[in-house]
Amino acid sequence: MAFPAATRLPPDRTNHGLIGLSPAIESVRRLIEKAARTRLPVLLLGESGTGKEVVARAIHDANPRGRFVPIDCGSLVGTLMESELFGHAKGSFSGAHEHKKGLVELAHGGTAFFDEIGDLPLELQVKLLRLVQEREFRPVGGLEWRQVDLRLIAATHRDLKREVAAGRFRQDLYYRLNVFSIRLPALRDRKSDIPLLIEHFLEAGRALDLPWFDPGPELMRLFMEYDWPGNVRELKHAMERMAAMYSEGSPTAALPSALVNASPPPADSPLPDTEDDTAAQDFYLPPQSPVISIPDVEKRAIERALSATGGERAKAAHLLGIGRTTLYRKMKEYGLD
Repeated sequence: MAFPAATRLPPDRTNHGLIGLSPAIESVRRLIEKAARTRLPVLLLGESGTGKEVVARAIHDANPRGRFVPIDCGSLVGTLMESELFGHAKGSFSGAHEHKKGLVELAHGGTAFFDEIGDLPLELQVKLLRLVQEREFRPVGGLEWRQVDLRLIAATHRDLKREVAAGRFRQDLYYRLNVFSIRLPALRDRKSDIPLLIEHFLEAGRALDLPWFDPGPELMRLFMEYDWPGNVRELKHAMERMAAMYSEGSPTAALPSALVNASPPPADSPLPDTEDDTAAQDFYLPPQSPVISIPDVEKRAIERALSATGGERAKAAHLLGIGRTTLYRKMKEYGLD
C-alpha cells in the first residue's frame, strides 16, 4: 500500500497533535478537552511509549496559561533532587552561592508535568503532597512557604495501586492525583491507526533530512501483525532508523530486528550492504512476494473522517493530517467520491 507524500497540517484544538482515527484515540481527545477546562490534577496512565507527554502538552495547549515545564522524576537522583524541584536559598548548603528557582517555581502560572511520578522517592512524595493540597512549597534551606499557581499533570507506566499496596507510593498522594485520569491505549489496541502514524513519521523525518519511502504491502503486513511493545515511540524510532538505512533503488527498507524476530524471514533473505557488522545482524531486506495488501484500513480511516466531519472534505483532510489533493485521489481510488 503506497503512502504518497502529503502536506502535514499543524495540529489544532480538534486533533491535539494526536495521530489516528480509532475509537480509542478519539476518546482520549474528548478527555483532553474536558481536562483542559479545569485546573484539577490530571493523572495519565499507560504503557511506556504511548504518548503521555504529547497528551500532557495537549491539555496545556488547549487552555494555555504560563509555561509547560516537564519534570522527569526518574532523573531526580542524589542529594540535589529536592533542590531541582523546589529550588534552594543562598547558603543552604556548600556551593549554594545564590538563590535558585526550582522546576516547580518555573511552572508558576502554567503547567508542571511530572513524568514517571511512580519513580519519585517517598521523601519527595511527602513534599509533593503538600504542593498538590496547599499549592505551596518551601525551597531547601528556606524558612517561608511560597504560594504557587499551577496545573499539575502526572504520568506513569506503573500500576500505582500496586505501588501503594507495596508501600512504594503514598496512598494519600495517589488519591490527590487521581482526580481526573486518562488511560492511553497501547498501539496494539489501535492498529488501525498504524498507516496514518507511519505516514506522519515519514513526513516528520524530512525535517531531519531523512528520505521518504514507500513501505510497500509486505512491510505494511508486518507492521500490522507486530504488537509494538514499545508502542508509538517504538514505531517512530523504527521508521526513523529504516529511513536512515534506506538506500535509493532498493525494493524496500531494512527492517529492525524486533520485527524480523516477530516474523522470521526466509533463510536466503539478503542482508543490506553496510560497513557495520552489528547493523547487518539487526536488519534484513524482505523478498518481494505478492501478498494481500490492507487498503481497507486506509479506506475505513477516510470513511470515518468524512463521517466525523459531515462529509466536509477539507476538514476530513485536516483530521487525517493529509493534503486535500491526496484525499481526493484516495477517495477516487477507493470509490468514495
